[in-house]
Amino acid sequence: MVAKDNSKSREHFGSRLGFILAAAGAAVGLGNIWGFPTQAASNGGGAFLLVYLVMILVVAFPMLVVEMAIGRHGQANPVDSMRALTPNLAMKKFGAMVGWIGLSVPSMVLAFYSIVGGWLICFLLGAITEILGLESATKWLQGFSIERNLFGTLAFYVLTILIVQGGVKQGIEKWSTRLMPALFVLFGLLFVYIMTQSGATEGLKHYLVPDFSKVMDGKLILAAMGQGFFSLTIGGCSMLIYGSYLSKKENLPKMAMHVTLVDTSVAFIAGLVVMPAMFVAMYKGVQIYAEDGTLLSSDTLVFTVLPLMFDSLGLLGQLFAIVFFTLLTIAALTSSISMLECPVALVSERLGTKRSSTSWILGGLIALFSTVIVFNFGNLFGLVATLATQYVQPVAALLFCVFGGWVWNRSSKIKELEQGCPDFTLGWFGKLWPVYVKFVCPVLVATVIWASFS
Repeated sequence: MVAKDNSKSREHFGSRLGFILAAAGAAVGLGNIWGFPTQAASNGGGAFLLVYLVMILVVAFPMLVVEMAIGRHGQANPVDSMRALTPNLAMKKFGAMVGWIGLSVPSMVLAFYSIVGGWLICFLLGAITEILGLESATKWLQGFSIERNLFGTLAFYVLTILIVQGGVKQGIEKWSTRLMPALFVLFGLLFVYIMTQSGATEGLKHYLVPDFSKVMDGKLILAAMGQGFFSLTIGGCSMLIYGSYLSKKENLPKMAMHVTLVDTSVAFIAGLVVMPAMFVAMYKGVQIYAEDGTLLSSDTLVFTVLPLMFDSLGLLGQLFAIVFFTLLTIAALTSSISMLECPVALVSERLGTKRSSTSWILGGLIALFSTVIVFNFGNLFGLVATLATQYVQPVAALLFCVFGGWVWNRSSKIKELEQGCPDFTLGWFGKLWPVYVKFVCPVLVATVIWASFS
């Protein structure tokens, strides 16, 4: 089926700030607030932070420009945007296949991500019921029963679908411009509060002062590269679809840099909050590190260590537990809406269906898959998460990169970026970028894939 031309009727973001906050929101998720501090704690704190910041600029940013440019050029869903990159019929078919592979990433990620989002909602409600003295409700909400997990997952889907069905301006942009500032405010409150606790200063020092002897460690560099890569959801289609809603008048590299800076700021601030919080917990007697220096409970840090810290601080700690889990729920939602938007955009554009009904039907289908995972948690959750994030997403990113670097005609690529940025080829970035994404980026992405297999 050939898709109709959507460029004239296509909805766009209403403002630059709306786009930046929505795209940054798509990138900001549990990977920033949960994954990044955990990686930093496991890999030498300040040394990891330093290498991560370099990797964001060296690996993630140039590829973010590629994905956003593909989306804006195609003015369509990932499949049709990939087809639009070349006039060659055989390559169009290959491009469509790459689009479908890319499209499978947000759908697979949403299937397990929504379960974690459900846990956050339950912990948030549990923190409220604990203050209210509802012991049985608190126990149920903070437990790990199938019924509780199913309740949380479905609640998270309902919130996600309600936002996506509103469309680009009235749904995604409207809520991103509310949720993202709320995220920064809540982070600020938590940081001020945690820094008043004993042990916090030591944690802050561990996070901000790099041990330069660890900076050139191969494992640390690969971990930082992988984290930077996933932090901006490279290969996840979210940036491609949001790029397709971006006006041709906008300076695309500049917008991509703004998104990168907001996303990286959230990861950095998350470290400012979580790392000192870990050391506060250690001061309170909670074991964080094993005797060999490895991080304990890295996968469940957010759900075990930090709540223990809040509990040890009395009523005020319980109030800040509500703030913390509200913050995490917001971060999870800003990502999940971009994940659902990818298949919704494809179906509504291809079949001409109403956005509201498409959002509920597709959201319901992916929720059904999540329900299967909930009932077979031990066998499926880790499998789906690993398959999506360690294998399919990096492969999709590599294919986007190869297609954007080699198949997409250089002059067409430059022309797309000159729209909104007429002086693109005059600056050093404009001269370097086409060659960089053609030769350097594929090698770096292939290295991330190799690291995930080894």
